[in-house]
Amino acid sequence: MRRMLYPAFMDIRTALITGASSGIGAALAEALAANGVTLHLSGRDAARLEAVAETCRKSGAVANSAVLDVRDADAMATWIRASGQLDLVVANAGISGRSRDGGPENADLTRAIFDVNLNGVLNTVLPALNVMAEQTAGPDGVRGRIAVVASIAAFMAAPDSAAYCASKAAVDGWIIATAPEVQKRGVVLTSVCPGFIRTAMTAGYRFPMPGIMDADRAARIILHGVSAGRTRLVFPWWMGLAARTAGMLPPRLMATVTRMSKEH
Repeated sequence: MRRMLYPAFMDIRTALITGASSGIGAALAEALAANGVTLHLSGRDAARLEAVAETCRKSGAVANSAVLDVRDADAMATWIRASGQLDLVVANAGISGRSRDGGPENADLTRAIFDVNLNGVLNTVLPALNVMAEQTAGPDGVRGRIAVVASIAAFMAAPDSAAYCASKAAVDGWIIATAPEVQKRGVVLTSVCPGFIRTAMTAGYRFPMPGIMDADRAARIILHGVSAGRTRLVFPWWMGLAARTAGMLPPRLMATVTRMSKEH
């Protein structure tokens, strides 16, 4: 069954995933877990992270868990370098925040969102690039693959999720712009832009979430897209189209649409 789901990932023997204690990160870890696979997993919640690691071990994988804060650049670099050969790195850790009361985002939350969603990605990707650039290339010329979980929110500036949208836009833009040059060094970058995923992050949302899907389905889509060498992976496609259309609206109209959605 696993071979049918992830045929191109049979050569993935080592993977490192941040934000692996729940949601997409946990689903990716469990999808990759198999005999002969070593997983390096990080998260903030020790108990949940170890539970995911144990599930992966039951599937035959070697799963190493580390409680880390992606905002700590030195700790992240040390952890990534110590992990050895890395076939796949997934920068998944992220936080969200919404202001549904019409007021501005809390300043502390705004800074935290940018720090985790943007700096946390840089603290993962930059040292991973250095490690992979020194690895031996495979028959396809690839030394390693790095996937960064951005969001469909990157394509629009929603007033009630200003920091989240902006941080994801920065991540997506950086990955897309960096990918061509990095590929010359044998490293494939993918910006993953999902819509609503059924996770702890979305559990508290009290508004319509069209196209919401389970994390395990999202993991399958991500693995196929990354294995195919996609530079940007957007799903569901129609949500991406809707977000891009909304992103082209004049700012005042966008604010009006957002306000109307809150009222309904």
